[in-house]
Amino acid sequence: MKTIVLTGGGTAGHVMPNAALIPKLRAEGWNIHYIGSADGIEREIIGAIPDVPYHAVSAGKLRRYADIRNLRDPFRVLAGLAQSWRLLGQIRPDVIFSKGGYVSVPVVVAGRLRGIPSVIHESDITPGLANRLAMPFAKHICVTFPETLARLPEGKATLVGSPIREELFSGSAERGRALCGFSAERPVLLVMGGSLGSQTINRALRECLDELLRQFQVIHICGKANLDPRLDGLPGYRQFEFVGGDLAHLMAAADLAVSRAGANAIFEFLALRIPMLLIPLSLKASRGDQILNAESFRRSGYSRVLSEEELSKETLLREILRLYGERSVYLDRMKASPVGGAADRILELIRGTAGKK
Repeated sequence: MKTIVLTGGGTAGHVMPNAALIPKLRAEGWNIHYIGSADGIEREIIGAIPDVPYHAVSAGKLRRYADIRNLRDPFRVLAGLAQSWRLLGQIRPDVIFSKGGYVSVPVVVAGRLRGIPSVIHESDITPGLANRLAMPFAKHICVTFPETLARLPEGKATLVGSPIREELFSGSAERGRALCGFSAERPVLLVMGGSLGSQTINRALRECLDELLRQFQVIHICGKANLDPRLDGLPGYRQFEFVGGDLAHLMAAADLAVSRAGANAIFEFLALRIPMLLIPLSLKASRGDQILNAESFRRSGYSRVLSEEELSKETLLREILRLYGERSVYLDRMKASPVGGAADRILELIRGTAGKK
């Protein structure tokens, strides 16, 4: 039996592709371990999966801006490197698969020091800082967008796409509507702002909620501590902080989606054929990766895009209504897309990399 260590964390986007691989790895008989942070979202998600030992290491955030914590976090990274070195010596994996996030850097580096090969997956068009730091220590890099290949060393990267969790395809629209108390007579709009939620999307949505509810039923995944108790019980509206196992049913019930433009989420919408309005994080709050992701989907005809700078009650309502009016066009383009098979392509690379020092 071969052994693999999965790593990645900080946001759900750095964890869900790992979760998508676990059933396929199990089917092939792999012994699976996970290394993440002590208090990140990865512990919550992976902890719900039985028989995957979870190991916590110290993780320091690698910030590009001035912050007093930048003086402390290098020591946390070094501690994480020492802890990862020790854990990898105990687990003795044949290969490491990293989805990125700051906790993954010491794991990949420690793997290189121990002669354990790593495969990295990059979701966005432009690699994030953590993956850029880890890439020199990795054996192979998987990418989601074809545009990314030109940014990486020739011969080291492979276009694979984004692995989609198989359970998302087994959702029941009827059960999703029942969970929300919705009828089958009006379309359902799913609104989500990423695993941590989005204050700006939440605010704009709630400001135009009265107008939206005249035509739609609204599922709102608003993020931790972002519930508005004044809206509880409002007919046609259901809000959630976070959705776990029932997400497949809610997505099956959705006719449209409004979302940030994280790669994992938008490829899930594409795979499930849900027309989407993307509101990427602005350059003020990110390195611009979501803007590039959204523009790639817009060019392919899979989504409409509304910049955060232009987001308001009026523009959000206008774009949702326009998307719904043109939904058949987006559905035809999405049905013709070649999405799928990413998990199998990643597994092939993992098998080919395992044991190669």
